[in-house]
Amino acid sequence: MANTIEDKTFTSLAVADLKAAGTYENCTFKACLWPKAYLNGFIFIDCVFEECDLTQADIGNSGLQNAVFKNCRLNEVNFSKGLDFLFAVNFEGCVLDHAVFHRKKNKKANFTDCSLREADFSDTDLTDAKFVNCDLHRAAFSQTILRNADLRTSYNFTIDPDDNVVKNARFSVHGLPGLLEKYSLRITG
Repeated sequence: MANTIEDKTFTSLAVADLKAAGTYENCTFKACLWPKAYLNGFIFIDCVFEECDLTQADIGNSGLQNAVFKNCRLNEVNFSKGLDFLFAVNFEGCVLDHAVFHRKKNKKANFTDCSLREADFSDTDLTDAKFVNCDLHRAAFSQTILRNADLRTSYNFTIDPDDNVVKNARFSVHGLPGLLEKYSLRITG
């Protein structure tokens, strides 16, 4: 495959040093500062991003196939612009405020200790996803598939069960107000 880089670790790599429209496979990126980077056409397969800043990065026509982000800033990244083919992303300790996942299929996704404030999950397939200790304040869930998803330890979410698929999804008692918000109930205790 042309422009394919495999099994490398990059630390503090400048976005200008990335190969144009290259494929990175089994690579690790550490402390890379790529805010507002133009990553159109890049393919990342089985890559790990650690402590990177990709705030407002443009990932149009980019592939994220089994990518893992750890302690990264991904504010306002529009993942819906990325390629759908084998799209799979997982996040640990990341800030994804205002991120957009509209119409993406990310089954079995893991979001652990993440801030997802005002993220857009509308029309997204999150079957079997796990949201562990995530802040979902004002995150948009509309026509979202949350079948078998686990949100028991996450908080600040509002999810309308009539507008989303929540069959067998798991929530804690503390999450009930977010499921019943449209009824303007006063829940105490």
